[in-house]
Amino acid sequence: MHRDAPLGRRVTAEPAYEVRVSARARRGRIELPPGRPPLVVVPRGTSDREIRRLVERHSDWIRRRLSQRVNTLILESISESDGRREARKVVTEVAESEAVRLGLTYASLQIRDQRTRWGSCSPSGTLTFNWRLVLAPHAVLDYVVVHELCHLREANHGPGFWQLVEQARPDYKVPRAWLRRHGHELLAYRPS
Repeated sequence: MHRDAPLGRRVTAEPAYEVRVSARARRGRIELPPGRPPLVVVPRGTSDREIRRLVERHSDWIRRRLSQRVNTLILESISESDGRREARKVVTEVAESEAVRLGLTYASLQIRDQRTRWGSCSPSGTLTFNWRLVLAPHAVLDYVVVHELCHLREANHGPGFWQLVEQARPDYKVPRAWLRRHGHELLAYRPS
């Protein structure tokens, strides 16, 4: 259990941030929690002036890191039901066209609220996808759909499977890297 006392103050500077006073902090630090503004954690007794200096000193780093994050404005503007509806539409379009192109057939397609997975392929041929994929760049959604379609032919992640993925999407490593770098932000998103 944390004994940190939330100060609840929001300082309006560029970039905007939140402040939390911590009994355990020995010096100030900046955190970038997924889907939230930067969080400045400071020890008790830290003045507003010291907090502003800390943020100013790290403002380039904060902006650079925030520019690499998932667009939180998009996240804030979508409900889960809207996200599921849009995901079903887009995922179905990609799955149908790619299945035909790759000469594969799937039994059914499901959209779910998975906590740790982006997609799965059951032995019966049911493809299941996380609705949050619709919040990612289209190339990422496209890669996950093709990845799961390839599991219809190769059920494992062996060399044969990755060869199939590479034949279908020669640049698959780019969206896969994006997902590894930013996927936790999408998984942490909870619609209001």
